[in-house]
Amino acid sequence: MTDTPKGYWVAHVDVRDPDEYKKYVAANATAFAEFGGRFLIRGAEQDVVEGQLRSRTVIVEFPDLAAAKACYESEAYREAKALRDPVSDADLTIIEGWGG
Repeated sequence: MTDTPKGYWVAHVDVRDPDEYKKYVAANATAFAEFGGRFLIRGAEQDVVEGQLRSRTVIVEFPDLAAAKACYESEAYREAKALRDPVSDADLTIIEGWGG
């Protein structure tokens, strides 16, 4: 019996207005709770050793890829994202974890 691979959001973010961004952080909790998301990395110190990344990295783990996608497409997350978009620039991918 194999376990279903987890789903992940991997985001790289530049925040232009930290005070306004806090509203997004508070609002996204609803969607993440609904779809079983939990933070593995949330803007911790990073050392980019190759290439270029944005200043902040965030990784959110979900029970599976379907939950990760459903969270992003949910009304609760769309409402949170509307708070994030005007105050930050982000690159985000939703990816399935390795099942090996």
